[in-house]
Amino acid sequence: MSADLITAPVRAMLVLGTRPEAIKLAPVARAMALSPLFEPLVVTTGQHREMLHQMLDLLRVPVHSQLDVMRDRQQLSTLTARLVDGLGEVVRAERPDLVIVQGDTTTALTGALAAFYERIPIAHVEAGLRTGVLDNPFPEELNRRLIGRMARWHFAPTQRAADHLTAEGVPGAEVFTTGNTVIDNLLWVLEEGTGRSLFRTRLRRVLVTLHRRENQGAVMRSMSRALRRLADRGDVEMVLPLHKSPAVREALLPELTGHPHIEITEPLGYLDFSATLAACDLVLTDSGGIQEEAPTLGKPALVLRTTTERPEAVEAGAARLVGTEPEAILEAAVHLLDDPAAYARMATAGNPFGDGHATDRIIAQLAEDFGADPDDGDAAELVTTRTEGPGSYSTA
Repeated sequence: MSADLITAPVRAMLVLGTRPEAIKLAPVARAMALSPLFEPLVVTTGQHREMLHQMLDLLRVPVHSQLDVMRDRQQLSTLTARLVDGLGEVVRAERPDLVIVQGDTTTALTGALAAFYERIPIAHVEAGLRTGVLDNPFPEELNRRLIGRMARWHFAPTQRAADHLTAEGVPGAEVFTTGNTVIDNLLWVLEEGTGRSLFRTRLRRVLVTLHRRENQGAVMRSMSRALRRLADRGDVEMVLPLHKSPAVREALLPELTGHPHIEITEPLGYLDFSATLAACDLVLTDSGGIQEEAPTLGKPALVLRTTTERPEAVEAGAARLVGTEPEAILEAAVHLLDDPAAYARMATAGNPFGDGHATDRIIAQLAEDFGADPDDGDAAELVTTRTEGPGSYSTA
């Protein structure tokens, strides 16, 4: 196997296309930009084009390259093909030393595939999440399992996630429990203090986010009826940042538009969303990331899904998996709003997903594996090997 010595900073391509990916990779990109050991190259796919680049500017993450692959209501097969092709061109042009992907989106899967096809080692941030149901969530469960077969570094947010990987045969020396970078970014944003909450009253403040593909259609329409009944109590102020998906809007708007206690907004920028989350009393969501953020701020989260790849929050008591049936959603929300003791138990459960230092652990591990002392500020001393050829994923 041939090897070329690298004596310059490690060129790390960070591939992202959705808002959650930007949030969770932003602290990694910022840390790499401040380090003489790394040269971050941020590539965006435009999977969430409307809300992505402005947020990256606010998060102080410059974009190196961007694709334009989204088409209205395109099939997953079409999107996947376009992304592999476009990202493959970028990887061949840039020849990074590693590619970093996050989570389980189509962007993450195709970023890993493009790197794998070009024999570039892959780091997977937020690795090891599993529901055990291959098509729920769809297609994320399959995506993250496939990335797990390609990655060289598996940065697991919790010990449970790390255990999933080793149980699947990933070598223990390639699995690292770091915590979740979403906590790092949330704490950074709140310290900046530049966001604005959308809540306007002293009523009970309920933040709602819905978007998952498996919930769209009849399931989401039934959820909207439960949300309206909750708002009908009269003591609730509900804020619903509306996802750009036409399918989500078709399901939610007919039932919820015009209600005096429901504020429907366009998708919030990350700074305003963080401030709104910090100001709320209760979260109703089918999002994955909010299950991680809410416990840090002491906000009970009701998860409107039938499965979750983040059972740690449920087991800790900070979240509750309530399913998608309207009566179950309404009953769970009313219980927390009307029972102070039950509310307090969830609000004080703590966060099992991290302490705000996940990025430090990721950067230190990559620096070590690329042959550098992470505390050494002299980039000229960074020496490692670039590997080439099938299966050459070791940096030693």
